[in-house]
Amino acid sequence: MENGQAGPVPVTSPRLSPHAIPGLEYGWLSRLRSYFFFVPLIWLYTVVMGLAALPGGVFDPTGRRLHWFSTTWSRLIMKTIFSPVAVSGLDKIDTSKPHVYAVNHASALDIPVLYVNLPFQFRIAFKKELLSYPIVGWQLKRSGQVCIDQQNPSHSVSSIRAALKGLKAGLPLVIFPEGGRTPDGEIKPFLQGAFFLAIKAQVDIVPVALIGTYELLPMNTYHIKSRPLEMRVGEPISTEGLKARDLAALSARVQKAVEDLYYKPS
Repeated sequence: MENGQAGPVPVTSPRLSPHAIPGLEYGWLSRLRSYFFFVPLIWLYTVVMGLAALPGGVFDPTGRRLHWFSTTWSRLIMKTIFSPVAVSGLDKIDTSKPHVYAVNHASALDIPVLYVNLPFQFRIAFKKELLSYPIVGWQLKRSGQVCIDQQNPSHSVSSIRAALKGLKAGLPLVIFPEGGRTPDGEIKPFLQGAFFLAIKAQVDIVPVALIGTYELLPMNTYHIKSRPLEMRVGEPISTEGLKARDLAALSARVQKAVEDLYYKPS
């Protein structure tokens, strides 16, 4: 400041998304393609596959048939939006064992990415609010996914018991430890309780980072921005011998593992 006058105000450039691709731009043609092609087709797949799956769920005690419908629905979506996924690290995991897969959550399209690229049947822990969505909620309930009521955890006891029974019987579980989607692409603090089931079942936790899904479809928009994606899988983290009192330390360790994968340069 000179002579009582303020100097020039520095111009701050908007912060880039963590995995933005330099030089890749999305104009009005991209918006039109998303609004009038991608989104209507995704809703069509959801309605058709969801309704077709409902009768089968009555006679599907193992969940294999409903998992097939979910995987097929996901494959249709991923083929439609032209966003190939490069997978690394999964070949080092013994997928025949029941692990808990801890995944960062950045987009509504994270679930299709997981269904297409995890080559085994699994269950997903989801928020109770999703049950209010027609067809999607029905499918989640019928297919035995794990409903978590974050406002009233006691209401989730039966679902948690079923998930624990599944883990002990060999059925892997996918969790989103942040408790919801990130609003800015950065990984948010993990909820310690997300790892309770892994400790109870004494199964390893596998950290997984989804790269580019936030830039593909962030919250509060229907503009799907086609781009290459990655699914990075880290080394399993043992829970052998851990107790509930170890939840904080375990949560911090898993979060660091996911962050190391997520923020590692491509």
